[in-house]
Amino acid sequence: MTSDTRIEHDSMGSVPVPRSAIYGAQTQRALQNFTISAEPLPDSFIHAVLIIKQAAAAANRDLGLLEPGKAAAIIASVASLLREDRSGHFPVPVYQTGSGTSTNMNVNEVICGRAREKGVVLSPNDDVNMGQSSNDVIPSALHLAASLQITNMVIPSLAELAVSIRERGRKDSNIIKTGRTHLMDALPIRFIHELEAWASQLDDNICRLKSSLERLLKLPLGGTAVGSGVNCHPLFAEKSLELIGDVSGLVLTKMDSAYKGLSSIDTVLETSGHLKTSAITLMKIANDLRWMNSGPSAGLGEITLPALQPGSSIMPDKINPVIPEAVCMAAAQVIGNDTTITCAAQSGNFQLNTMLPLAAARLLQSTELISGASRSLAEKAIRDMQIRADSMSAPLKNNPILVTALAPYIGYLEATKIAKIARQQKRTVMEVALEETGLDRQLLAKLLDPRHLADGGNELERAG
Repeated sequence: MTSDTRIEHDSMGSVPVPRSAIYGAQTQRALQNFTISAEPLPDSFIHAVLIIKQAAAAANRDLGLLEPGKAAAIIASVASLLREDRSGHFPVPVYQTGSGTSTNMNVNEVICGRAREKGVVLSPNDDVNMGQSSNDVIPSALHLAASLQITNMVIPSLAELAVSIRERGRKDSNIIKTGRTHLMDALPIRFIHELEAWASQLDDNICRLKSSLERLLKLPLGGTAVGSGVNCHPLFAEKSLELIGDVSGLVLTKMDSAYKGLSSIDTVLETSGHLKTSAITLMKIANDLRWMNSGPSAGLGEITLPALQPGSSIMPDKINPVIPEAVCMAAAQVIGNDTTITCAAQSGNFQLNTMLPLAAARLLQSTELISGASRSLAEKAIRDMQIRADSMSAPLKNNPILVTALAPYIGYLEATKIAKIARQQKRTVMEVALEETGLDRQLLAKLLDPRHLADGGNELERAG
């Protein structure tokens, strides 16, 4: 031991621990053993574990199992940790024992350390961990943290983006532009309809996530080591979940089968899949914006995204679509996280899944990325993008694809012939159709009006 360390003890013996640390022996062993990466579990996860510990202490007190003074010390210690910057107290890496035992004990020891500062001696196992096991606390914390993130961050940010998109579309509701399929010219569409498709995708993603929440809000707390509830009062879970709900604002219930809750993370995988779908939606919106913004001189140039920073270290005046590009990278990470969680979900051997810390880290990262990407698109791309109406409307007049409106009147092959002539001779479809068909100018003008096609082209009766 040096002047910078103190000796802490656990069931395996004594361990030197940094004097400034308030954690104990098991945390120190974890830091020495798990050196694959220094990445700690997300603070949102630690927050959830702390809330569980606080509720557990109150529940055990009310059940007559924990001395009121000790319960008060645990509750006060957690309250203190929830208020402050706690990053230095919870350094156990993601890549640790698959049950998350090291993180559970890290939290128990830190709570004891904070109580010790107030002159109260607690046991991390007998007092703070009473009625609990890492095997039920960690998956419960995963469900709780994910529920909080999705409820308070992900769904609101997706909804905010949908609102921003719809508001932007309404500002230019009369603009007609060239539709595109296979990146090639297709029938005209209204700009507002293109944006509404994006917003509708976001609406669907919100519905999917709300469906997952129904299962995420069920926690396996009280299952203890294998799901049978050994060393746990029969009313512990019910009381704890009620108290956790009071703090979190969530309506939590006991999982139908604690055995399932400890051994599988199916709901976590389901939720990750919905986050991945949200990522794909954001990537689609971002890439559409990049294409529409392309140019501005030699691309589509339909919109101008906000100029946020210089785009090149060598080309003056170049501005790039940096927010959509950042969003695409975030989406790619979420897709990768889902693959990781898929592998983690396969590691439920008998009564325990043994990749819980990894699943927690990656799922919570995905919630943060989806939330941040959605807000960035709304605030830094969609809200202030400028519409180049001339760039959208000018190509429509000479677009041979307008001939599609004539097919019901003159047939597909004849319409194809007119389109080819118009393209080869660089003339309008109107000019060629007047020469090649018996349709009068007035009908042709209505049929070839981009607004008519953008609105479905169904209001005109076919010529008899």
